[in-house]
Amino acid sequence: MRYKNLFDSHAHYADSSFDKDREILLNKILPESGIAYIMLAGVALSDCLQSQELAKKYNYIYCSAGIHPEQIQDLPENWLEQIEMLASYPKCMAIGEIGLDYHQQENKNLQKEIFIKQLELAKKLDFPVILHIRDAMGDAMEILKFYQPKGVLHCYNGSAETARELLKINHLYFSFSSVITYKNVRKPVEALKILPLDKIMLETDSPYLAPEPYRHKRCDSRMIIHTAEKMAEIKNITTQELVTICCENAKRLFQIA
Repeated sequence: MRYKNLFDSHAHYADSSFDKDREILLNKILPESGIAYIMLAGVALSDCLQSQELAKKYNYIYCSAGIHPEQIQDLPENWLEQIEMLASYPKCMAIGEIGLDYHQQENKNLQKEIFIKQLELAKKLDFPVILHIRDAMGDAMEILKFYQPKGVLHCYNGSAETARELLKINHLYFSFSSVITYKNVRKPVEALKILPLDKIMLETDSPYLAPEPYRHKRCDSRMIIHTAEKMAEIKNITTQELVTICCENAKRLFQIA
C-alpha cells in the first residue's frame, strides 16, 4: 500500500553508497513511492556541502549542518564559522547531527566541547538540533537539561524511563528507525508506547539500519513504511494516521511550510 505524507526525517544521501543510483532514486523512485519530504543529516563539513547541493536540486529535500561526534578530529580552526555559513542556506533547517558517541570512543571531553559549541550556535540561530546520542545518555542528559534545545533525538533506542525524563525538555522529539522492527527489541518499543503522538517522528538513517526483512542490505527511504507500520501497530492507530502525524511533527520542528 502507498501512503501519503511520508517524511524521512533522517537520511544520508550524500553517502558514497548511493553514488551509482542516487539520481534515479531521488529524481524518480522515491517520489513515486510516496516520499514527500527528506531531511539530510549532516555529519562533516564536506558532507554538509554535498547535502546542500542535493537540497538545491530536489524540491522535497532539506538539509542540516553539523559535525557528528565521530567526525570531530582535525577540524579546521574556523569549523564553527563554516557551520554557521552553511546554516544560512534557506533550505538548511537544523544544526546536526550533533551529540555524543562513547561507543569505542575515548575523546569524551572533546566531544562534549564540540557538542556544546553547536548547541550554543543552534540557540543563537534559533535552529532545532538533530541529536546523535550513543552510549552517552548520562552526560547528554545533563547537557540537554542545561541548554534546553528544541530538536529531535535521532534513532531513539533508550528506555521508557529515560524518555519520560527527556519529555521534561520542551520541544524535544523522538525519532524511531527500523530498529523497532527487529526481533526481540524491547526498549524502543516500550518507549514508543509511553510517548505522546505529538512527540514522535519517522526516519530511516539511510543507507544504514535497513528494516526487517532487509537487514544488512543498503537502506533507502522506501523502507520507511516498515517502520511506520510497526509504529502504528504499537500505537494502535492506522499506518496512514501515524505517517501523517509524524510528518506534521517533523514539519513543525523543522519549520517547513
